[in-house]
Amino acid sequence: MRVIIAGGGLGGLTLALSLHAVGIEAEVFEAAPELKPVGVGINLLPHAARELIELDLGEVLAENAIPTEALMYANRFGQEIWREPRGRFAGYDWPQYSIHRGTLQMLLLDAVKARLGEAAVHANRQVVRAETSDTGARIWLKDASGADRGAAEGDVLVACDGIHSVIRAQFYPDEGPPKWNQRVLWRGISRAEPFLGGATMIMAGHQDQKFVAYPIDPHAGDRSTINWIAELRFPETDVWTREDWNRGGRLDDFLPRFEDWDFGWLDVPGVIRAAEKVYEYPLVDRDPIERWTFGRITLLGDAAHPMYPIGSNGASQAILDARTLAFDLATAPGIDEALARYEAARRPATTRLVLLNRGNGPEQVMQLAHERAPSGFADVHQVLSQAELEASAGEYKKAAGFDRDALNKRASLSAPSARQ
Repeated sequence: MRVIIAGGGLGGLTLALSLHAVGIEAEVFEAAPELKPVGVGINLLPHAARELIELDLGEVLAENAIPTEALMYANRFGQEIWREPRGRFAGYDWPQYSIHRGTLQMLLLDAVKARLGEAAVHANRQVVRAETSDTGARIWLKDASGADRGAAEGDVLVACDGIHSVIRAQFYPDEGPPKWNQRVLWRGISRAEPFLGGATMIMAGHQDQKFVAYPIDPHAGDRSTINWIAELRFPETDVWTREDWNRGGRLDDFLPRFEDWDFGWLDVPGVIRAAEKVYEYPLVDRDPIERWTFGRITLLGDAAHPMYPIGSNGASQAILDARTLAFDLATAPGIDEALARYEAARRPATTRLVLLNRGNGPEQVMQLAHERAPSGFADVHQVLSQAELEASAGEYKKAAGFDRDALNKRASLSAPSARQ
């Protein structure tokens, strides 16, 4: 079996490694002229960390990521709404990791090249068109200059080409651009004083104004390397341009709204000002679709289920897609059955997450605290009951696939080699 992968992001590279682990040939075609470390920080939830550890990446992850000890939600005054341990500190068999996205992508790329060979990854190869038959799939390619770069064939084509997937657009030509919810994110990385012990992820505010921060570099020394996100909602009449993680942002567009957000334990405006570069990104997703698989072509990651970055789930879900698809291709009696099993397992689960994230996911407790006590509170339990707080956190974990007890008991997705 041979699988061609359109897209060399986290999902595509994890898929290549997973297919190689079960003896299936894989080749990756990436549109970017060069695969290089871009982006800012991400979180790997325990179910995703498990999958990368089972791909023998545990040691290199531990060297380059921070094991998240706790998650805390706060209001705009820095008053604690909810706090819970995370990863191994919460009794999971695997950690939760905070890491720079570019660092993680390069770790995956290095592993792909070492295990599959340098020739398994092709940069500067944009998919122009895809075609499927009863026995395989083909893609036509061009480079950044528009020059023709031939075609590639395989038994399966997996579209890992992101929220603007060319391949998805072939099957849903009338879908149009991603849906913007009137919110914009500004993201940056700053060197600043550690907060709350140096391994805590915090989210403060509410759905119209929010600040997220967590450390991402285990080698930062006395000062933390903090990944942060500032988020604001804009009026319905405002229009924002196409999203792009590499587009520069302006402090004047958002910093004034956060000038008084000094919590004592975290100086939000000070952290923002310390960033060398700020990126701007409209918060978008797409409506869930009724079908991912068309013949021998299927979708994965943001090409299949782009979702709001709520609950730290985007990268983790792409990794779960990749591991599930490789497992099914290795264990099902045939390719078509494998693709059907993959979609049956992943499409309903990610559809639910897309919709939950539109309703703020587990962060809804922040919105409720704001609505019920906009001027703050002396005791959060006068605003939200313990049952409400626990239910919000627990229900989202189950929906996202990282309920602790269920995950610790779940069978491995490390399938036996297809060659055996």
